[in-house]
Amino acid sequence: HVTPEKFYVEACDDGADDVLAIDRVSTEVTLTVKKDVPPSAVTRAIYGILGTIRLVAGTYLIVITKKKKVGEIFSHIIWKATDFDILSYKKTMLHLTDIQLQDNKVFLSMLNHVLSVDGFYFSTTYDLTHTLQRLANTSPEFQEMSLLERADPRFVWNGHLLREFAAQPEIHRFATPVMHGFITMHSCSINGKCFDWLLVSRRSCFRAGVRYYVRGIDSEGHAANFVETEQIVHYKGSKASFVQTRGSIPFFWSQRPNLKYKPKPQISKSVNHMDGFQRHFDSQIISYGKQMIVNLVNQKGSEKPLEQTFAKMVTSMANGMVRYVAFDFHKECSHMRWDRLQILMDQLAEQQDEFSYFLVDSDGKIVTQQEGTFRSNCMDCLDRTNVIQSLLARRSLQAQLQRLGVLHVGQRIEEQADFEKIYKNAWADNANACAKQYAGTGALKTDYTTGKRTQWGLIMDGWNSLIRYYKNNFSDGFRQDAIDLFLGNYSVDEVESASPLHVKKDWKFLAV
Repeated sequence: HVTPEKFYVEACDDGADDVLAIDRVSTEVTLTVKKDVPPSAVTRAIYGILGTIRLVAGTYLIVITKKKKVGEIFSHIIWKATDFDILSYKKTMLHLTDIQLQDNKVFLSMLNHVLSVDGFYFSTTYDLTHTLQRLANTSPEFQEMSLLERADPRFVWNGHLLREFAAQPEIHRFATPVMHGFITMHSCSINGKCFDWLLVSRRSCFRAGVRYYVRGIDSEGHAANFVETEQIVHYKGSKASFVQTRGSIPFFWSQRPNLKYKPKPQISKSVNHMDGFQRHFDSQIISYGKQMIVNLVNQKGSEKPLEQTFAKMVTSMANGMVRYVAFDFHKECSHMRWDRLQILMDQLAEQQDEFSYFLVDSDGKIVTQQEGTFRSNCMDCLDRTNVIQSLLARRSLQAQLQRLGVLHVGQRIEEQADFEKIYKNAWADNANACAKQYAGTGALKTDYTTGKRTQWGLIMDGWNSLIRYYKNNFSDGFRQDAIDLFLGNYSVDEVESASPLHVKKDWKFLAV
């Protein structure tokens, strides 16, 4: 409900009388009740509060205005947020100069750009940011917390926007943690046995950004384009899950766009790589247990030094929890020899059996836990990575479905034509979602994930590569700035006189 003085957000759960009142002048947020909403207020339906942000013109409230049901997970509804509105606290813009108005417009277009990238998901009753295994190993106190308090901060994309709400526990239930990534759910049937199959990819908001602008790690050990992907099976009350991660090569390197088709990656010479590297793997081990690194970059040409450095650093870290395998994907699979991926799968099989997967039976008893994860990477952690992850996930699923009694002994998933189609398409959609969010176009090599590598697939890859080239050089600076604004890596100072959006053009620029 909107009045000139306040925004009133009314909870619509059955029996709820709570109303959140946001003062548009003082920006103070308080709780009140339905009868306090003035009848003169303009009323509309919203589906959640994304948070607040300060721009040049003052504070803005961002709300979810449209949602689409993705499906249900253990009878909790999962929604995809499909449209948003950015509402100004200030009633007029008369207090701004022309330049400030212009800047404010640019900042608003940045926010709109981030919100227009597909893949924001939320649930008002289920904690989407944690894997099944993490949720099964929590305390009763954890279960009592609000979704905002208990969420994994790595995967709450509106964490910065909700920071003022986070400071007031009594209004937590009005704050909706939103994750960014990909979720798909399918009801499947094999041998007449029906089960639910889900794929969830959670993008980390630490060191988030776009291809080429954000590579390697930061000083905290957060890797660029880090994504946690969980595959879940639900059959007759039993739940199984298999978790994998992908993330940039975890030391300090960059690959700035310079109009070349493939800029040369540069490994930083001036920093101590081991520090951030160690931090990265320490936090991975805490979250996931043992680490099996699967490095898929080329072992010749410009990618070679990255492979050599990675291997050397794992060796010198000498941590028994971290193992390393390098597989030159492009060389091994050249001329469409996709059958050669089996070489890598055979190499990882023993490790995969040792890591196992998470399984809880219909009585809620934990049968097995996943003891470690595969951390896959290529250069972007998109195309090659997704192909390998889909193969590891299939091998895990094979074991789970046999154990649950869905597959008979000796039956292979590959032979189940209907399910195989669902499976391959879902992994291709996952690749596309992650690629659009990071590189600005759909993924490459998805024709492999969905079936056989084809000539048409090669042509589409060429087209997508060209679009990536254009975006990386000419529009990704804006995309990167937009993400930094949204996540709070850059904050707008209302009193700042010199705006970073205006760069004085000197004579060299004019001459060019």
